[in-house]
Amino acid sequence: MPKEKKIKARRREAEEAIRSHVVWAVGAGLMPVPLFDLVAVTAIQMDLLKNLTRIYDVDYSAGQGKAFVSALTGSTFAKIGSSAVKALPGVGAVLGGVSMSALSGASTYATGVVALQHLGRDGVDFLEIDLDRAKAAYDDALERGKEFVEGLKGREDEPPDVFEKLGKLGELKKKGVISKEEFAAKKRELLKRI
Repeated sequence: MPKEKKIKARRREAEEAIRSHVVWAVGAGLMPVPLFDLVAVTAIQMDLLKNLTRIYDVDYSAGQGKAFVSALTGSTFAKIGSSAVKALPGVGAVLGGVSMSALSGASTYATGVVALQHLGRDGVDFLEIDLDRAKAAYDDALERGKEFVEGLKGREDEPPDVFEKLGKLGELKKKGVISKEEFAAKKRELLKRI
């Protein structure tokens, strides 16, 4: 495959990975259990990094992924605040879920964009990243990520309850009501609708 064609194919695959992980992060942000959503979103972001490094044939370890995500999303106090709001009786679950959902998707988008910018350069080691520059790029991408998430929610051809269903599926899997295989099959089915 010619080099230019390979670059475009990688880019398309990476962008699709980012989009699907953003959808999952939005769903995870809807989980009603305080702080569990943070753990789920971090796992989704690490899985995104794993996918992106696979696409770009770069070595990856869970430790590297965790360090990268932590460095970029280090300002987790805002996330924890949104997550903790869910513990308030009544309206807390709704308000916390909505803000955490949008923030989760936007943060995952920004993490993916920064990683993609870094991985898209030939011969760059995943660990050789200027964190100050990456954090600035993350902050910029976070704002675009909020718009990206809104765009996903506002698509006319998208059923309005897909994001809610993703969150509910996660809860069902967590409670053992559905198996990992059933969860994966339903996930694929829902993602095809977006």
